[in-house]
Amino acid sequence: MVVGTVIGSGLFFKAQNVLIATDGNLPIGIAAWLISGLIMIICSVQFAMMATKHEKVNGVVDYAEATCGKGYAYYLAWFMVNIYYPGMTSVLAWVSARYFGVLFGWSLVSAEVLALSGFFLITSYTINVLSPKLSGKFQVSTTVIKLIPIALMAIVGTVVGFANGTLTDNFTYVAVGSSNVGAGLFAAIVATVFAYEGWIVATSINAELENPKKNLPLALIIGAGIVVIAYILYYIGVAGGASVETLISDGATTAFSNIFGSVGGTVLNVCIVVSCLGTLNGLMVATTRGMYSLAARGEGPNPKMFSQIDQTNNMTTNSSVWGLFVCGVWLLYFYGANLSSNGGWFGVFNFDSSELPIVTIYGFYIPMFIAWMIKEKDLSVFHRFVLPILSVIACAFMIFATVYAHGI
Repeated sequence: MVVGTVIGSGLFFKAQNVLIATDGNLPIGIAAWLISGLIMIICSVQFAMMATKHEKVNGVVDYAEATCGKGYAYYLAWFMVNIYYPGMTSVLAWVSARYFGVLFGWSLVSAEVLALSGFFLITSYTINVLSPKLSGKFQVSTTVIKLIPIALMAIVGTVVGFANGTLTDNFTYVAVGSSNVGAGLFAAIVATVFAYEGWIVATSINAELENPKKNLPLALIIGAGIVVIAYILYYIGVAGGASVETLISDGATTAFSNIFGSVGGTVLNVCIVVSCLGTLNGLMVATTRGMYSLAARGEGPNPKMFSQIDQTNNMTTNSSVWGLFVCGVWLLYFYGANLSSNGGWFGVFNFDSSELPIVTIYGFYIPMFIAWMIKEKDLSVFHRFVLPILSVIACAFMIFATVYAHGI
């Protein structure tokens, strides 16, 4: 679930962004993917430590309550239930429809794409509500499917690139008038940090796991490691499929076409659709359980209603209905704020709901990590101070990177 939720559409289109940011300098680009991956791994290890001590019904909210108290946990839960999860879920529904539309030449803001966004959203909801186990199997299947083209490009692209000299030429390529190395690296990191988001979703099924104190930390750490390795190897493989100039101007899909033939572009788009749908499903898993995580604590509106669990499939039915509704609201907002032709429907309240909520959640983590250092007196120096300090630095960097990239 960690791998399937993190690896979505970001990997496929961020490769070009990184090349542009670094003026085609492959070593700097690889360093950017590695640094951003380390940020994810550091935070994953910290949450893995928290998972070994606290388990209830919604991992990250449990950790907030244990470290910063019930009030802080309530606000964090309310933010995640009504902004973070449904905001990202609605965007992934649109992204899935967008890449599907590419196969038929549809405009990104066409009526077809918007209608398909709603269909994908409802389909993902239906699978999760009627059969949570089927949803889990779908998550595993899409993870395997999306890793196939990544693995092929990583292996075949690297072999072909070394054989014809393209990869060697690209690694020694120096752009004329290239930017400062430090500035290029920082800009590339900004381009990659959002491609790594999604791992925290796994904590939403904390209470449903067998032996969560053992298995959730393993999932977070191993899953994060797999993602970082996959991203870096894919990036190297893409560099073996075309010259740096071509990749910068035409994008990474050119490498697929050059290596696997004209059919490669179509196959890539199909794989991207599957990849996005897998990420959408992973986010829907968390979204459908959102209000239940509040109600199980006796908090939020009408806890008795939202804590109801279906006796047949063990699903949080009423919580799921609310989750779908809020996703619909955010899909409407995303279209109006980011896709409408008249500059946005909401004036000063227009913002990118696919990115800013993610950074906000990293801001929420910082007090939790600080409180962890104050309260957990029985831990070693590394687990009590070193690891959470590194996590605070990682979160602060994410916030700074966003201000650098977005200006807000």
